[in-house]
Amino acid sequence: MLLNMLKGKLHSGAVTQCDLHYEGSVSIDQELLEASGILPHERVDIWNVTNGARVQTYAIEAPRGSRTIGVNGAAARNFAVGDRVIIAAFAHIEAEKARQHAPNVVLLDETNAQLH
Repeated sequence: MLLNMLKGKLHSGAVTQCDLHYEGSVSIDQELLEASGILPHERVDIWNVTNGARVQTYAIEAPRGSRTIGVNGAAARNFAVGDRVIIAAFAHIEAEKARQHAPNVVLLDETNAQLH
């Protein structure tokens, strides 16, 4: 049996841009992708802590060090610059290994800098 487990999460980030007319996705700083273990083109959930919206899309790379979290395409209708968000990716893990699994959780401040 495979269980759907949290793989990586960016917690409490801030949306830095919204682009309704860009092909759908969420642009995320390469450093944040690497820290969370989220891969480019991987499916992610975005939960808007500010207004409760929940969408599913895929991640794309934003420039390294930019601290970008940009919501693109139709999803941009549910977000505004400054909204606080949680971005999560999941993986199917064998039930026997699930108890030992630890997700990569990255806590962010209001500028999308990693909290240590």
